[in-house]
Amino acid sequence: MAHPIHLPEDEPAPDRIPLEEVYMRMAEELAKRSTCARLQVGSVIASSDLTQVLGIGYNGNARGLPNRCDSTQAGACGCIHGELNSLVKAGAQLPGKVMFVTASPCVMCAKSIINCNVARVYYREAYRDPAGLDVLRQGGVEVVHYDRWRDQWR
Repeated sequence: MAHPIHLPEDEPAPDRIPLEEVYMRMAEELAKRSTCARLQVGSVIASSDLTQVLGIGYNGNARGLPNRCDSTQAGACGCIHGELNSLVKAGAQLPGKVMFVTASPCVMCAKSIINCNVARVYYREAYRDPAGLDVLRQGGVEVVHYDRWRDQWR
């Protein structure tokens, strides 16, 4: 099983909020737009140098369809996952992208992340099935469990 990278807990707080935390908070705010009844997920994709937002997303139904889940059964709600919605907007060809997501990706999202040239994934909470993290690592994507600065700068 692949183990995510954890940031050191004894590291002193920087003078200002890190861009990684800014993007993670953007993902958390985007998750609030989700219409999924079970798990609201937000995602932000940034350039490798963290200077540009390339795509944003949250889970929900396809454009033009009702803003609700098709089912309340786990894994069958019918929502397009937040990661996929942000990947569609960010484009697949640009290498080295960085993704910030509120919950670690499922296996199918992990495979799409690999194919869309994302180099690193930061996630806030672990999804109920950790297999997506293993897929990311097998595909050469760096995985970071990012919660170190969650309560700072509030």
